[in-house]
Amino acid sequence: MRLDKLLSNMGIGSRKEVRQYLRNGAVRLNDEIVKKPNIHVNTDADIVTVLGEPIVYREYIYLMMNKPQGVLSATEDTRDRTVVDLLSADHRHFKPFPVGRLDKDTEGFLLLSNDGKLAHNLLSPKKEVPKTYYAHVMGIVTEMDTESFKNGVMLDDGYMTKPGILRILKSGEVSEIELTITEGKFHQVKRMFESVGKKVIYLKRLSMGPLQLDETLSLGTYRELTEEEVQLLRQTTNL
Repeated sequence: MRLDKLLSNMGIGSRKEVRQYLRNGAVRLNDEIVKKPNIHVNTDADIVTVLGEPIVYREYIYLMMNKPQGVLSATEDTRDRTVVDLLSADHRHFKPFPVGRLDKDTEGFLLLSNDGKLAHNLLSPKKEVPKTYYAHVMGIVTEMDTESFKNGVMLDDGYMTKPGILRILKSGEVSEIELTITEGKFHQVKRMFESVGKKVIYLKRLSMGPLQLDETLSLGTYRELTEEEVQLLRQTTNL
C-alpha cells in the first residue's frame, strides 16, 4: 500500500496534510525518515511512525453500540442525528455504517462496521442470522400468539414471515416479551404484532447472531468488538 494512502486511511490527515508531514520529515519507515508519498508499505511487516507515534494499520473496524431512541440508523441525515454522529473522530474516519437498521424509536444492539462482505452475509436472508428483541406490547399476549409466530404470520403487505420464537415474559394489559426472528423486513416486529391485533410500544434489540448487547454500555455509547467476537461473527456467516 502507498504510504500516503495508509496514513490518510488511518486518519492522520488528508492526502495534502500527509504530504506536509512527509516534507517536514515527521514520518519514518522502519526508523528511517521518508519524504516520498508513493513509497510502498508492507502493512504486515513495516513499522511506520508519525512524530514518533507508531501507526498500526487496520482495514476494518467492528463496533457494538447501544443505540438510543431518537437517533437514525444511517451514516448521515440533514435533520436528525445519526448513529455515526455518536462516534469519535478516530472511528468515523474508517467510514463505518450500520449493519442493518433499527427504527428511530428502537434502541439496543447495533453493529457498525466498514466490512462490507461481513455485513452482506449477516443481513443475507439465506444465512438466517437470528436477532432477538425485547418489547412491551399493548394487549394480552397469549400462547396462541406464540403458535402463530412459530408458524409465521402474514404482514399487512401479504408477506408471510419466517417462523419466529416468541417468549412471553409477562402477560397483561401491557405484556413483556422476547422475540427471535431470522429476517429483517421493514418494521417487522411491530408489524408481526399488528397482525395479531396488538401494538408494540417499546422495542429493544438484545442480540444479533452470537453476540449479546453488552449491558455495561449505556445508551448512546459503544465499544470495539473483541477479536473473539469478530471471529464468532465470521463463523456465523461462514467467512
